[in-house]
Amino acid sequence: MSAERRITQRGLWFDEFETGVVYEHRPGRTITEADDVLFTTMTMNTQALHLDAHWAAQTEFGERLVNSMLTLATIVGMSTGQLTNGTIVANLGFTSVEFPAPMRHGDTLYGETRVQETRPSRSRPGQGIVTLEHIGRNQDGVVVARAVRTVLMQGRPR
Repeated sequence: MSAERRITQRGLWFDEFETGVVYEHRPGRTITEADDVLFTTMTMNTQALHLDAHWAAQTEFGERLVNSMLTLATIVGMSTGQLTNGTIVANLGFTSVEFPAPMRHGDTLYGETRVQETRPSRSRPGQGIVTLEHIGRNQDGVVVARAVRTVLMQGRPR
């Protein structure tokens, strides 16, 4: 009996990242009212725009909007399985976060990540720094979130 081949799902090693490559993260995630209320209350964000339907109906949006932090967390989360699962050392930070259009309850969020830059770490041999641009689009292709994130990644084991 021959040994079966096994593949473990993981993110990319530092040396597998290529500048300019765009990774599309699928499937999308339809954000429900329940998702939004749970996230908003769990994070103690009492913004009426997310919780008070009557108040939000009187705003320029005419309804409650999805918490932008939920949108950000979801697009970063969508990238994990493809890019950083088990290979990230540390999330170093965000240099830019923007929300050019709102997400509404029932919208479907699609994520993509562009590799902007890679460089070996100067202080941590065998590791490297990767700059990623995460973009979230709704079901109509409208950009609802954009964030630039820097991560420290493990190099391929020797």
